[in-house]
Amino acid sequence: MPETTLAALLANSPKNWGKWGPDDEVGGLNYLGPEQVLAGLQCVRAGKLFTLQTPMCAADGDPIWPGRPRPQRFNTIDEGYFLAGKVAHTGGGPKGCDDVIVCALQGSTQYDALGHAWLEDEIYNGFDSKTTIGSMTKASILPIAERGIAGRAVVLDIARLRGKEALQRGETFTHEDLQAAAQAQGITIHKRDILIVHTGWVGLFFTDREAFYSNEGWLEPGLTYSPELVAWFQEMEIPNLVTDTLANEVTVDPVSGIALPLHVALMSNLGVVFTEIASLDALAKDCAEDGQYEVLYTAAPLKIHGAAGSPVNPLVIK
Repeated sequence: MPETTLAALLANSPKNWGKWGPDDEVGGLNYLGPEQVLAGLQCVRAGKLFTLQTPMCAADGDPIWPGRPRPQRFNTIDEGYFLAGKVAHTGGGPKGCDDVIVCALQGSTQYDALGHAWLEDEIYNGFDSKTTIGSMTKASILPIAERGIAGRAVVLDIARLRGKEALQRGETFTHEDLQAAAQAQGITIHKRDILIVHTGWVGLFFTDREAFYSNEGWLEPGLTYSPELVAWFQEMEIPNLVTDTLANEVTVDPVSGIALPLHVALMSNLGVVFTEIASLDALAKDCAEDGQYEVLYTAAPLKIHGAAGSPVNPLVIK
């Protein structure tokens, strides 16, 4: 295939810029109105709870994008301070323990701001890319965090569809595979559903670290770009894509050779909000056991001014 560029690849890709007004910063989350929240509540049948964040600050590391610093936690006061006489204690009140964390804001299960990735000199909704300099003043994570996310979600188990515990490095799937998974599971993907896609990849980090971070170069499984896939996401008015991969898409598109085209085609152009590095194995296992793949999904990223992303611990209720 002749060498191409991301701009050429997406030259005719649709955009939702201006759809919700010139000042919009939350994109597809505008699709999640009261009707979608109530539809999610109708999925609560047994009261089962699932938290989707991977644990942070593990002694042997956390699953994060290569090159990002691993999260680190430090005590600022604990029993050692009292034993060493560094902090006075008269016995008149309680002792205490405090700590701090240092981490990349996208160094755990995360929400991306819509201005996180862009093409040329415009970020989501046509805002000037210069608004990202120093601190994001447009399309940051703050408007998403202040709004919050809740609605009906469907769990689409691509790993189970293909008879695997986890997809292989570089293994791709499309919107047609998402539809095939829904059909195999006996559910229907409705317009404005949040998509939760299980590949088993993040779970591999905890069982086979060497396979997860391979010397072959970074190439994880995920969705792959096509104009038809983008058109389907637009037609279905998908507000939020949640996967157990580091990028929600295969790192390098196998056809074009371009890295992360869906970050622009879906996130920047359509306003589909990305949630990455979700822990989905337990949820997918339970769905397979009870046959319920439609759930109430809720999430609230941290309200951080000027940030391109935020750690998050989504809560799913069945």
